[in-house]
Amino acid sequence: MPSQAEVRLVTIDLSFHRAASGVIRSILASHGVPVVEMIAPHEKAFEHLRDGTADMLCSAWLPDSHGVYFDPMAEQFEKVTVLYRPYAYWGVPAYVPEDAVSTIDDLRKSEAVARMEKLIQGIGPGAGISRFSRSAVARYGLAKFGYHFENGTLDGCVGKYEEAVRLGKWVVVPLWKPQFLHEKYAIRQLKDPQGILGGGDEAMVVARHSLMQKLPLGAVFDLRSTYLGNEEVSRLDYLISRDNLDPVDAALTLPRRTG
Repeated sequence: MPSQAEVRLVTIDLSFHRAASGVIRSILASHGVPVVEMIAPHEKAFEHLRDGTADMLCSAWLPDSHGVYFDPMAEQFEKVTVLYRPYAYWGVPAYVPEDAVSTIDDLRKSEAVARMEKLIQGIGPGAGISRFSRSAVARYGLAKFGYHFENGTLDGCVGKYEEAVRLGKWVVVPLWKPQFLHEKYAIRQLKDPQGILGGGDEAMVVARHSLMQKLPLGAVFDLRSTYLGNEEVSRLDYLISRDNLDPVDAALTLPRRTG
């Protein structure tokens, strides 16, 4: 741990996590706190936190999505603030008739089997939505109807959905809120009667206790009092992913604090 109040921040390598970390970086910068940011996939990000390479992470989705990584080391860290309340789900374009497909079970219906794209394109294997989606394919018995989930990149997941919508196809997207696709597309969430895709999480900034003791009191206060909400993170994510803003510059578009 450096003797000065330098923050070694690790950010999970997805655009909406970068959106949230841009806000955290801007807060720390406003108090003169230098930040060294590392970007890493899910498992590697928590490994950096565990081995001391990083002292702060933005952000841990707890308890469901990232608890498997964070819980074994939780005692060393403060849950600084809840930034937003994310959740994972499977969605379909709003033009898919709701009376045809409204639940994951409905994907087994003959009309859905005939028309739905069978590849459910996901992101990296460490994400909660990826683990949940593999379980959903198995437990809803979808494989025998041709459905299969595949891991990939965020660009691959988003690209497949956008291409399907462009062509008017029926497609399932394994998604979450907040995410920038919601700024442009009407996506209907499928009901999950078995509760396989997890409940709602809290997206938390977590920081080592020793780091929090070294930060300026004003910075600690501002970090602990920061809440963004799902809609704001989706908006920031869109600015970064589609308008190519730097995450810190996107953070500057937030309404000014009034006290």
